[in-house]
Amino acid sequence: MNEPAAETWDNELEDLFLRIGHRFSRVEPRRRMRDFVRGLLGPVGRKNGWQLAEYAGHATPDGLQHLLAGSRWDADEIRDELQHYVAERLGADDGVLIIDDTGFVKKGTTSAGVQRQCSGTAGRTGNCRIGVFAACASTRGRALVDRELYLPKSWTEDRDRCRAARIPDEREFRPKGGLAKALVLRAPASDLPIAWVTADSAYGQEGRFCRLLEQSGVGYVLAVPKSQFSVGCPRVDWLFAQAPAQAPAQAWERISCGDGAKGPRIYDWAAIRLSAVAEFDYQDETPVRQRWALGRRSLSRPDEIAYCLAYAQLDTTVEQLVRIAGMRRAIEECFQAAKNECVLDQYEVRRYPGWMRHVTLAMLAHAFLAAMAAMAAMAAAAAAKGAAETVPAPWSTSPGQRSGGSWQLAVPAARVHHTARPSLTP
Repeated sequence: MNEPAAETWDNELEDLFLRIGHRFSRVEPRRRMRDFVRGLLGPVGRKNGWQLAEYAGHATPDGLQHLLAGSRWDADEIRDELQHYVAERLGADDGVLIIDDTGFVKKGTTSAGVQRQCSGTAGRTGNCRIGVFAACASTRGRALVDRELYLPKSWTEDRDRCRAARIPDEREFRPKGGLAKALVLRAPASDLPIAWVTADSAYGQEGRFCRLLEQSGVGYVLAVPKSQFSVGCPRVDWLFAQAPAQAPAQAWERISCGDGAKGPRIYDWAAIRLSAVAEFDYQDETPVRQRWALGRRSLSRPDEIAYCLAYAQLDTTVEQLVRIAGMRRAIEECFQAAKNECVLDQYEVRRYPGWMRHVTLAMLAHAFLAAMAAMAAMAAAAAAKGAAETVPAPWSTSPGQRSGGSWQLAVPAARVHHTARPSLTP
């Protein structure tokens, strides 16, 4: 690292420590917090308590372990400071809140929330904890901004076990969808500029989660299973099977939903405008929101179709909806980076407060790295200013009539009430 870059790194890190330092009432935990975060940002690799202590210049890991297990400080206050930092460094008007969960493989039975359960991280059912997370993504960058530990009923129905793991008495069982609702409800009270919410089908299929977003006025693009029903919408796969006979092929448009490791991620997309719902989509007699169903078809395996439901402002285009749908993978990138670079999953704590504290400080370290990457990208863009810009050709291959960037398949145009489920009209 050259000297100017090292100076920028140190200055930014000191600014971050000043932001959160007042949340620690005593000097000892404040210093240990600084050492702990610096250790998380140290050389990539496994970082257990002894390695973190050695990197910080401590003779033993006792002080850093006490920071997580015994010191008096509130992890939620640090989360609030983290959100303010992300809003300043990475926030933009097009901000997207992404909800997803990830597993933490763990042995034994005494760690808070642990049991044999399905983990997408491990790709199988195994002994693990599950955390539900929110990430904020924009054109400037992305970072994890909130978290909740999932507590199965095997825990919440055994209050003695919960007290042994220092789980608060008020924590009752909440499904992962309920934890996601809590994350979404907290977002508007933060400084995060959130215009959209996106999530995978585990959350998109929950009607109450969708209603919460609609009541808050936030747009969404949520993956759903093929059997999904929605307000004013029959099964989503049946809906797309009714593509107009006069142009079935042209109903699909080839669009990139963002860049991946191997370049643009291109699929065939079809969009259907759904009926408006009187209770949510109108203000007096004026329509303010539009509902959509999206189909995403693999180029190599056209029989494989994934589906989304969307809720957006009237002037939203299909290309914008596709872009938001493609943002879901940003939280997977955050998980990978936070685990590989900031040891999000390499903790040595069993109790509930220790998990919340370790994960929050790891998220803080990851947000710092994301902010530094954004600063580097801005500097590179400034250095390259004035270079010739190239405009890529559109990926569309559909020569037929379009409206708003995609074929509009036939649906009823009238308003419906949320209890209604009208059939598709030809």
